[in-house]
Amino acid sequence: MDSTLLDKSRSLFIRRWGEMGASWGVSRTMAEIHALLFISNQPLCTDDLMEVLQISRGNASMNLRQLVTWGLIERVHRRGDRKEYFVAESDVWRMFETITRERRRREIEPIIETIGKCREMLKEELKGVKDERRKDIKEFQRRLDDMRDFFTVVNSLFNLVVKVGESRVADVIKVLAKFER
Repeated sequence: MDSTLLDKSRSLFIRRWGEMGASWGVSRTMAEIHALLFISNQPLCTDDLMEVLQISRGNASMNLRQLVTWGLIERVHRRGDRKEYFVAESDVWRMFETITRERRRREIEPIIETIGKCREMLKEELKGVKDERRKDIKEFQRRLDDMRDFFTVVNSLFNLVVKVGESRVADVIKVLAKFER
């Protein structure tokens, strides 16, 4: 029997979400599991995910654990059923906030910390250095400062979007668009 357009649409969404997730640094399978749970109207168990996505139990279990850790899905239990079921956060803004918070924790905070450590090392190096080497160190410091400042601004923008929320983000965009002109 041919698939319905609903089935084809769901498959397309899952595939594209998986591709996008891979570019964000999460496994394609993790993103596909998230997509499937996001579009599902009811909780799904590991067996359901394995069947739809054609993945192994180990792969499913590992990625489900990560999604729970990220806070993008949660375990639910059905009375009288020993299986674990999973549901995804369906509020897109909460999902965005969770992904942003997790990516900031995993990516932005470590690089800001590394930049700080690099700057401390350079301060020490500057104490006994002269001439050309001093210029190299100062230029490296400048570039590190630029990178730190960039991440600080990006972090502030994420915080602002999350703080104002869905209802007011359009107002923020209008204000920012005025600077574009």
